[in-house]
Amino acid sequence: MPMGLSEASNILWRQRHLLELLLFKLDVEQTLLAAGRLRWLARATNEVEMVLDEIRSIELARAVAVDDVAASLGLGPGCSLRELAAAAPAPWDGILTEHRSAFLALTEEISVVARANRDLVAHGQQSVAAVLDLVGDGTSPSPFEVARPGAATARRTSPLLVDEVV
Repeated sequence: MPMGLSEASNILWRQRHLLELLLFKLDVEQTLLAAGRLRWLARATNEVEMVLDEIRSIELARAVAVDDVAASLGLGPGCSLRELAAAAPAPWDGILTEHRSAFLALTEEISVVARANRDLVAHGQQSVAAVLDLVGDGTSPSPFEVARPGAATARRTSPLLVDEVV
């Protein structure tokens, strides 16, 4: 039995909720970084990773739901949310368009905050390296000279939050 528009929309709502939660967790991480409150940074980063795992899981359900609805509307698999909205009857066309707009806005906000967090981490690493250079004996390289700058945050350079079909 094909999944209906209502079920697909419910999955999209869940995905939107997770993206909003990710944005919140990234904001918390940014606040900790900016305030120099490193005690809780590992926990905040772990929470970001947990939300990302949930987003990856729901992405599969979203893809199946969209493909199922697309087939019932005469569209091919892998169609975009824009194409789905164009083919859907009212009021679903507006609901799907709203989901798409929200995904685009949230993805942009998340990218901005994630980029700022990476910058804060890089600045913090540079500050620590400078202090270590001042107090070090000069015989061993600092861990920041050995490690590639930004490597700690490379895993989240641009999280795949909503695939290209949006």
